[in-house]
Amino acid sequence: MQLRLAEANDLQALISLRLAYLRTDYAALSSEQERQIAAQLREYFPAHLGRDCFVYLAEEQSGAAACAFLLVSEKPANPSFPTGKIGTLMNVYTLPEHRRKGYANALMERIIADSRQMGLSYLELKATESGFPLYQKLGFSPETSDYTAMRLVLV
Repeated sequence: MQLRLAEANDLQALISLRLAYLRTDYAALSSEQERQIAAQLREYFPAHLGRDCFVYLAEEQSGAAACAFLLVSEKPANPSFPTGKIGTLMNVYTLPEHRRKGYANALMERIIADSRQMGLSYLELKATESGFPLYQKLGFSPETSDYTAMRLVLV
């Protein structure tokens, strides 16, 4: 297994891995949804990769076996994020035929080390039931807050 950061020439692999993850997460995507998402990703990755989006790949001889996305954002500092920089992890995904080989663990350890070097105050993620034990083993804990998360859907 080789770990590396994705580059611009990985565009098609990144789109394929994202769509595979979404098919698992959402159970089914229509062909129109897949088309729209792929079109957005073709614009998103070239604009963000290596700037505020870092995609980590675990590869075998046959190609990418697993991935994890780190989105870095900066906002005015406060006591909860004194550097003003935080990381959001998403799309931690291993292709079914490569699961239970330690790829997600290796990717997460690399991301944690890189995040420390980047000066991020913390990493956040939303854990699935299957991912929860790994994240907990790595030191993540459920978030508690006096605030209620809310959302206004605009599209």
